[in-house]
Amino acid sequence: MRTMQLGSSNLEVPVIAVGCMRLKSLTPKEAEVFVKTAIDHGANFFDHADVYGGGECERIFAKAIGMNDSIRERIIIQSKCGIRKGMYDFSKEHILKSVDGILERLKTDYLDVLLLHRPDTLMEPEEVAEAFDILHESGKVRYFGVSNHNPMQIELLQKSLNQKIVANQLQLSICHTPMIDSGLNVNVFNDGAIVRDGSVLEYCRLKDITIQPWSPFQYGFFAGVFIGNDKYPELNKKLEEIAERYGVSSTTVAISWLLRHPAKMQPVVGTMNSERLKDCIKAADVTITRKEWYEIYLAAGNTLP
Repeated sequence: MRTMQLGSSNLEVPVIAVGCMRLKSLTPKEAEVFVKTAIDHGANFFDHADVYGGGECERIFAKAIGMNDSIRERIIIQSKCGIRKGMYDFSKEHILKSVDGILERLKTDYLDVLLLHRPDTLMEPEEVAEAFDILHESGKVRYFGVSNHNPMQIELLQKSLNQKIVANQLQLSICHTPMIDSGLNVNVFNDGAIVRDGSVLEYCRLKDITIQPWSPFQYGFFAGVFIGNDKYPELNKKLEEIAERYGVSSTTVAISWLLRHPAKMQPVVGTMNSERLKDCIKAADVTITRKEWYEIYLAAGNTLP
């Protein structure tokens, strides 16, 4: 699969990441087949979080892949921490404890990337910096990033860190485009012009922070998928039209739409279906045109000023 540099790190990663949030829904045999399919097709970047399946998804992954030193060298593992029941927690104690738990469940000595999952308004940057230093110096974490953070939250955190933030995982799909809408509706009096995220798209590009779109097939906040959905007839018609042109599926085109953006994003696909995963992976080799990108954007119900 085509690769890219993750942010300002030295990590060369596939342009598509495999999300493991739903791994618990598979049988042990299905999980083994799914993980093998991903690796066989060059999708060796796996995205986890300590809250996925209450930690069970990480255990299932380690068993499915048959984790050992040889296999570990062939894959890239990212996990997230900071979400607790009824709260978010970026305390030094919680971060360190979370990483130890993640490593134990994954049966590995280190993470390639650790993300802070959702912003903690009680965050003390100096305390996070202490935790990151301990994790980095001990070899437990190579690189660090965030998830669902806006520019000023990253700036506040980065001020105290000795490591660069290399990734920001954000919700983005054809049917969830606030970070794109605001950049197209500059100086216009409509809802699309409202900057809800501090211009996070442009900020991440300026700072060499890789955006990792999550839920690339969802509309709303886990409201459902748009592919094949009666709510989006024009969009599905357009996706099918372009898919036929390239000899691929609508799934492939939906991911290609994200990859076409010059921000050099790394979509995190959450499917647990091996065949659908293959369709996602094909997007790495399909480059839609500028005209097609805008046609898809408009077919989703968006407008241009």
